[in-house]
Amino acid sequence: MAKQILGLSTQSRLATPGGGVSGTRLIVMGSPALTEGFALIGFETWPNGTEEDVDRLLEELEKGKKKALLLLEPGLSRCLSGRLSRVRAESSHILVTEVPPLHAPGDYHPAVEDLVAKVLGQSALEEKS
Repeated sequence: MAKQILGLSTQSRLATPGGGVSGTRLIVMGSPALTEGFALIGFETWPNGTEEDVDRLLEELEKGKKKALLLLEPGLSRCLSGRLSRVRAESSHILVTEVPPLHAPGDYHPAVEDLVAKVLGQSALEEKS
């Protein structure tokens, strides 16, 4: 069943309010359990994607000047890819964001927390009662 679900999402498109298609590819890379869930809502899935897969996909998207929303689990999102860093800093048509890992969402801490702690202090991240 999972293979059938994953097979259904190869090139998803984001519908616009007018019923047309914006041409934005919706893509997720991560664990099979996470990507299976996104397949159910129409995302193109890359279960067990690697850093090399991220680079190849970004190269394809850049060369084709394609619009995309790319969701990555932290292991891929925080890899040392020069292409990923450049796309995040410079691309106006590719949005890359991080999603918490499915197996441990409570342990997830977004990279922006480090910046907030440096600028505002660790107390800015503590829960207020």
